[in-house]
Amino acid sequence: MAENIGKKQVQKVAKLSRLQLTQNEIDEFTGQLSAILKYFEKLQQLDTEDVKPLAHCLPINNVFRDDLPQQSLGTEKTLENAPQHDGDFFKVPKILDESSGA
Repeated sequence: MAENIGKKQVQKVAKLSRLQLTQNEIDEFTGQLSAILKYFEKLQQLDTEDVKPLAHCLPINNVFRDDLPQQSLGTEKTLENAPQHDGDFFKVPKILDESSGA
């Protein structure tokens, strides 16, 4: 039988996660996490010996097109609708400055 999660464990996890929780939040999360563990304890009672592992409960298949080489648009056609370009390159606003450290 799994033991309940106590307030001290919730406070420790909060500290490790750098979360500042109020006493009300600690009480609330303690109850919620204990309820989750009780639910998992219930799930462990199920016999899953003959159940095959799966990623989805429905038969889902990805539909991929064939990856065939094609003629590219070319630089002129690609830059046709660009708001700004500099020669063969897209021109975009500067988002980092010297103080960003990047």
